[in-house]
Amino acid sequence: MVEPHYPPITWAQHELRSGKVSSASHRPRFRIMAGALLLLVVLGLALLGFWQLDRADQKQQMLDAVAQVLALRRPVAMGQVLDRTSGHFAWAVVSGHFEMPLIFLDNQHYQGRSGVRLYAPLAVPGENTRLLVDLGWLPWPAGRVLPNVQLPEGPLTLSGLLAPPPSVGLRVGEIAQVGQAPMLLTRLDPEELGAHGDVLYAARVLRLDPASPFGYARNLDVLPNTLPPERHRGYAVQWFALAAALFFLMLWQHRHKKDA
Repeated sequence: MVEPHYPPITWAQHELRSGKVSSASHRPRFRIMAGALLLLVVLGLALLGFWQLDRADQKQQMLDAVAQVLALRRPVAMGQVLDRTSGHFAWAVVSGHFEMPLIFLDNQHYQGRSGVRLYAPLAVPGENTRLLVDLGWLPWPAGRVLPNVQLPEGPLTLSGLLAPPPSVGLRVGEIAQVGQAPMLLTRLDPEELGAHGDVLYAARVLRLDPASPFGYARNLDVLPNTLPPERHRGYAVQWFALAAALFFLMLWQHRHKKDA
C-alpha cells in the first residue's frame, strides 16, 4: 500500500494563509466601526440643522416682539428704562442731558459699509444710572481718526427703542478706565463700563427714533450685523439634506454588499 504524499507547507505559505484568516476576521469589526462613525456624522449634521432652526425661531421671536413694540409705541416707566438687568424690547421717552464720555463702537456695518456706531450716556435728573443712547452710524474718516461730533447741550427729551446692546462676542483684552475722553471699543457691555468707571449703566440702550431731528445714519433694525431667520432656515435645509444623502448612501452600500 502506497501512502499518500503531501507536499510540505512552507513557512511563507503558512503565513499567507494565517494572514488571510486574520484579515477576514477583522473585516466585520472594521465595517461596524465605519458604520458607527458614519452614523455619528449623520447625527451631527442633523443636530446642526436643528440648531439652525432654533436660531431662526429665536430671531423670529425677536423680530415679532420688536414689531409689536413699534406698533404700539407705549412708553414704559422710568424704573424699567434704567433697569440694570432687563433685556426685553420696549419703547421709551426719556428726558435728560448728555454726559461724557462719547463711546465709538468699532466694526459696525450700515448699508454694506463699515464704520463706527456712536453712543452717548444720558443723565436723567434724580437718577444715578446712565442710559446709553445709540445716536447712529458714522463712516471712518481718512486716517482712521475718531469722527468729530457735536451733541446738543442742555436738557432734551428723546424717544426710541429700548434694546439689548450689540452682542459682545469674543472678549479680547480689558477696556480702559472710563473717564471724560472719547473711547473706541470693540464691544459694548454696560455692566463692564460701570465696573471701570464712577457711574452705572442701564442694561439696555436707547435706539434713537429715526424721526429725531439729530443723530446720524440709523434705523431700528435689531439684526444689523447677523443672519436673518430665513437664512438660518436655508442653512437648516442644507444640513438636513446632507444628513439624508449620507444616510441613504449608507443604506444603498449596505444592501449592495448584502446582495453581492
